[in-house]
Amino acid sequence: MEARLVPAMKENQMDKVRCFGADDPLYQTYHDEEWGRPLEASDDEHELLERVCLEGFQAGLSWITVLRKREAFREAFASFDPAVVAEFDEDDVEVLMSNTGIIRNRLKIQAAIGNARALNEMHDNGERLADVIAGYAPEPREQASLTWFDVPASTPESVALSKDLRRRGFRFVGPTTMYALMQAIGHVDDHIKGCWLARA
Repeated sequence: MEARLVPAMKENQMDKVRCFGADDPLYQTYHDEEWGRPLEASDDEHELLERVCLEGFQAGLSWITVLRKREAFREAFASFDPAVVAEFDEDDVEVLMSNTGIIRNRLKIQAAIGNARALNEMHDNGERLADVIAGYAPEPREQASLTWFDVPASTPESVALSKDLRRRGFRFVGPTTMYALMQAIGHVDDHIKGCWLARA
């Protein structure tokens, strides 16, 4: 879960208190303008595939590392167009493994390709990944958490979502990764108390 990685709350030049990301302009922008906000609905689901894959690449690393490599990921993975990425083969994997702009982990690269194939299969069956994920969104909490120690690493809903996606052929979609995804795309609101975006 990306929010645990930078727990300190500090004020930036505009006197806005953030629950994470205050020490880095890129991280600030992500916190203020993207994290916790719903994605725009789209039939192609490029952006959602990107989010799922990047959360998988983040596993074991810091989220800021992923953010700094995000544009390189988009270029390397054809803007996460599932129809294109699903056609990547072992030669493409080797090219990606030599790309210093991305996280060069063979299993994660192969998982991203497999996730594109799984998403295409869903689309062929008339299903949307956005609808599946939304089906596991938990009930809203009554108030913002006081600290990051109050924010769960996973929930029963993220465990169930993980199982569902694995059954459909997705990989690197464990319960903690899926809870981080739920946070990132606004299915849960985990801005902590004191953050300028917190509910209370």
